[in-house]
Amino acid sequence: MAVDRLLAGFRARIAGAREFALRQRVLLLWSSEGVGIDVALGALPFEERCVGRASDWTIPPGVVLRTCCAEDLVVLKAFAGRPQDWIDLESVLVRQRRTLDWRLIVEELKPLLDWRETPEPLQKLQQLRSEVEKGA
Repeated sequence: MAVDRLLAGFRARIAGAREFALRQRVLLLWSSEGVGIDVALGALPFEERCVGRASDWTIPPGVVLRTCCAEDLVVLKAFAGRPQDWIDLESVLVRQRRTLDWRLIVEELKPLLDWRETPEPLQKLQQLRSEVEKGA
């Protein structure tokens, strides 16, 4: 199982990390340098599409990191909806405001929020978008 292989190579950030990961679908680890790593365990069609849209980002000196596209990051942050996520979202919206595909964002986020029966994050995201675009 992937969780067990990852736990064999990385230190867990919490006690009971394996059980937490299987229940919450995220494995919380530490890198060897002490950087927190959140490993999402895909379970939804959105997550499969998210991986399909991901691209490689090369960080000198030759390290390649696979990252999600900006639209998927917006969806993930709005869905999580923690205070830090909204701070991060404002930064993403400012940097990417002219290039974001809002149709894709709404198309991916709305069903997730409907499933969770919480429409508020989409409203909050649309308000944040309006504020960022007014400040442009």
